[in-house]
Amino acid sequence: MTDTVKSAATMQLVVVSGLSGSGKSVVLRVLEDDGYYCVDNLPATLLGDVSAFLAEAGHARVAISVDARSAAIAALPERFAALRARGVECRLLFLEASAQTLLRRFSETRRRHPLLGPTRTLAEAIEHERSLLADVAELGERIDTSDVKAQDLRRWVKSLLALGMGAPLLLIESFAFRDGLPLDADWVADVRMLPNPHYVDALRPLTGLDAPVADFLGREEVVQRMIADLHALLERWLPEILRENRSSLTIAIGCTGGRHRSVYVAERLAQTLRPDWKVLVRHRALARAAAADAGE
Repeated sequence: MTDTVKSAATMQLVVVSGLSGSGKSVVLRVLEDDGYYCVDNLPATLLGDVSAFLAEAGHARVAISVDARSAAIAALPERFAALRARGVECRLLFLEASAQTLLRRFSETRRRHPLLGPTRTLAEAIEHERSLLADVAELGERIDTSDVKAQDLRRWVKSLLALGMGAPLLLIESFAFRDGLPLDADWVADVRMLPNPHYVDALRPLTGLDAPVADFLGREEVVQRMIADLHALLERWLPEILRENRSSLTIAIGCTGGRHRSVYVAERLAQTLRPDWKVLVRHRALARAAAADAGE
């Protein structure tokens, strides 16, 4: 057992517990979106063994939900304390809410409370669960979700655990308007008003990835102003967009044929954003042309 606990000590573990209807599933989804391996409704007696198993399997960040549905919930304080005593980096989030809030949530969703029985009303089930979890509530951070929207709860958890800081993915893709808007686009920028290398005979067969086209567009003040404006707009609003439970954003840059202007602008915009964001670039029209050539 000692060796398995030592393995778990290299892992970040978040235990999520609390009252039914208080938002535990929302928290688990936030953690899963941030890359945590999530386990729901684990018996408390298995906490140490499962943590060690997942660490040995290579999972560096794990979130485990343990609540009153587990008949062994009384063992959670002891198992949690044992993990901490052995150096495991773990923390517990306990979610709770007022009886009035929980009654309303169960009424609105028509969910069945897990402790509801033939001789126990919903109000009694809520209070019974609260008493069962009284000792667990003292183990870590308590989050009162009374009258808190799911969107706000996601923000709180992200801030509390410093989730996704500097890690969101930006996909910048160029495309041809003649092929239609990309289905995965979140934001679309139209650059068809910029000078078009297509009308320069020597540049027509080239793309925005080629130096002659880049030199041509790089000399145009209006092109550089467009890139600067797009960068300023994204720098202003990206933090707000990604705060709304977003782990990625697709920015589509379009021109007529998707070969020159949109490709150049996408590449340059990616360069300006890379110091602060994780950025990928994709060129849809060029990829389509390459696939067609390969087919020939």
